[in-house]
Amino acid sequence: MLLFLSSGLFLGWSLGANDAANVFGTAVATRMVRFRTAALVTSVFVVLGAVISGGGTTETLGQLGAVNALGGSFMVALAAALSVLWMTKAGLPVSVSQAIVGGILGWNFFTGSPTDVGSLIKIVSTWVACPLLAAGFAAVFYLIARAGIRSCRIHLLELDAGTRFLLVAAGAFGAYSLGANNIANVMGVFVPAFPSGSAVIFGQIRLSFPQMLFLVGGLAIASGVYTYSRRVMMTIGKDLFRLTPTTALIVVLAEAIVLFLFASQRLEGWLIANGLPSIPLVPVSSSQAVVGGVIGIALARGARGFKLSVLGRIAGGWVATPLIAALIAFLGLFVLQNVFGLTVRLPGQ
Repeated sequence: MLLFLSSGLFLGWSLGANDAANVFGTAVATRMVRFRTAALVTSVFVVLGAVISGGGTTETLGQLGAVNALGGSFMVALAAALSVLWMTKAGLPVSVSQAIVGGILGWNFFTGSPTDVGSLIKIVSTWVACPLLAAGFAAVFYLIARAGIRSCRIHLLELDAGTRFLLVAAGAFGAYSLGANNIANVMGVFVPAFPSGSAVIFGQIRLSFPQMLFLVGGLAIASGVYTYSRRVMMTIGKDLFRLTPTTALIVVLAEAIVLFLFASQRLEGWLIANGLPSIPLVPVSSSQAVVGGVIGIALARGARGFKLSVLGRIAGGWVATPLIAALIAFLGLFVLQNVFGLTVRLPGQ
């Protein structure tokens, strides 16, 4: 069992090294928060978000393709992890959400399982909506903050201290939202294939089997944050557009809000209860949200200093990631089934 889960743990580590770094990337790059502080806060809150609020987005991935055998789950997660690791080594903030979707589609193609087109359209539409929403939030927040600072005439030392505190608070919120939204990318493919059972007692806390998976995945994400996330932080915080401490705070806040919107089951229930259109519970990319936030700041400032070449490299990584993951999953499943004789899909399900 642990052998099959190892690819999910590898994917969690990759997410921590790439996507989770975006929670504090702008703050660390502007030297407002130390890397160790950022890593500690991210690790604690990403685990809490995964365990407490990670169930909603997992259901959406299950609708796209219910990977029902542990061999298939292993290869889908491994394909996503390898594609993300490749992009991380290149210093590109790619989307783990896109990687896992590519892996699931590769499993669907190999096993002949139907792909839920409605779920696929819902997920792909968020790849566009996520950076656009983040850009909109960031632009509005920047204009409000600029007007507020000019009118209040806050002393520079007070502004610096307040910004540092708010960066940590916004980062904690962002890490919680990341865990709630993206744990489906790490462990979601294992939920349908994992043996069912009664709740498990973990100390004095009662956790279900899916929550135990989310806990383990959250810890894997935390390990990725500590060991390999600094380089991607620098790409977002410096290479794409040079941020000030205030704009770094705005980007983190915009990202956290977007991730929370796509992960909150309570918000979805409230919107439906009041006859309002609901926001789909879909695992979106923190990388896309951060890049969208940076773009929003750049546009609000007249696009001065914005590097289109870096954005082009990042966008190229977003396009390539699901294609690479799908190909790796398809080839890997062939090897598992025909060379090692492992079951990658249970019949009749």
